[in-house]
Amino acid sequence: MSIVPELAVRRGREAIAFYEEAFGAVEVYRVGGTDENPDVVSQLMVGDASFWVSDEAPASANFSPESLGGSTTRILLVVDDPAAVVERAKQAGAVEVYPVSEQHRWLLGRIEDPYGHHWEIGKPLVPWPPAATGPGA
Repeated sequence: MSIVPELAVRRGREAIAFYEEAFGAVEVYRVGGTDENPDVVSQLMVGDASFWVSDEAPASANFSPESLGGSTTRILLVVDDPAAVVERAKQAGAVEVYPVSEQHRWLLGRIEDPYGHHWEIGKPLVPWPPAATGPGA
């Protein structure tokens, strides 16, 4: 089993180019995204992780953060060098929400991409997941 997010965006072709530049994503599948059929659905890979990007389709209840006035999720991108990836994303057009710092046993920063999605970019500082703690453990 796996969970694979699909990000609804406006300007899908532009968003794919952003993810390629910001995160080194590689497109592995695409439907549409041409001048004749501008709406796109694309599967991208970042390392071994997969996610989809599609143009929003309000008639199908598929809305982008821009239409909703914000995002309902955050995406966690686990990388070896969070500061370098945050900087690369900023150079590609992302906005830093907070800088990379140590928090919750992670080195973690957060950006908002140009399409309204929030990405936490980090790496654990201890073996992960840690041993269970707290009530019920």
